[in-house]
Amino acid sequence: MATLRDIKRRIKAVKNTSQITKAMKMVAAAKLRKAQGRMLELRPYSDKIYEVLGNLGMAASADAHPLLMKRPRKAVQLLVLTSDRGLCGAFNSNVLKAAVHFTRELNDEGVQVSISAVGRKARDYYKRRDIPLANSLTGISGKADFKHAKQIAMDIISGYSGSMFDEVYIVYNEFKSVIAQQVKIVKLLPFEHEQKEKEKEAAEAPESHVSYIFEPSVEGLYLTLIPKAVEIRIFRALLESQTSEEASRMTAMGNASQNAGEMIQRLTLVANKVRQATITRELMDIVGGVEAIKK
Repeated sequence: MATLRDIKRRIKAVKNTSQITKAMKMVAAAKLRKAQGRMLELRPYSDKIYEVLGNLGMAASADAHPLLMKRPRKAVQLLVLTSDRGLCGAFNSNVLKAAVHFTRELNDEGVQVSISAVGRKARDYYKRRDIPLANSLTGISGKADFKHAKQIAMDIISGYSGSMFDEVYIVYNEFKSVIAQQVKIVKLLPFEHEQKEKEKEAAEAPESHVSYIFEPSVEGLYLTLIPKAVEIRIFRALLESQTSEEASRMTAMGNASQNAGEMIQRLTLVANKVRQATITRELMDIVGGVEAIKK
């Protein structure tokens, strides 16, 4: 049985840990507010650019831009977004599990899969398993910027245009709420228009067909808009992932602080029992000594 000194030492260690987890929760909460604001500001812009391209797509052919052309799926690039740091619950493990499961499905279909990792956790995960990475980017957790999205998009567009792979998917955590994040696997290339069912029905209706006049040309518009849309999609995924990371870390640190408080209560109870048992034993020794003297 542990001595009273050992228990007190453990209580002190748990209290110190609790102070750290509470501080980390406060920092994560502050970062979450900032990241959530950036994410919510980008969402309408991201949705609108895809809506505009969807409307243009009604009047454009599939060969209007190289990123629109579909090829037989023989090679796929997977962009996996994780964090650089841990202590954020199941945030990273959920993304990596989804990526591994999706990779196995593609391999079963005879598709060759290459991995691009964003975040130290993804890079280290594949490195430990001797899985080569096409590209890796680290050191941007908590400070993702549009220049990072543009850098990633340039590499992906260059590889796709050079027929290095036929499809590109991105795996990341989409922010739903502070306590809920959902892993998403989204096709990035070939570029596809996102239209709602009503919009598709309207596009198929004879009276809905409209003749568009493009200036300078549909190819000229797509040359600028489609790469920009790919950059925006990647930037949105980075912000969604960053917001989800901070929310997951805040929740994890809150749970850790709560568990530390419960552990301190249990250890305090044990310490009181040990102290009481020690006092009782000492009293019994004194009483025994007195009885021995009387005899």
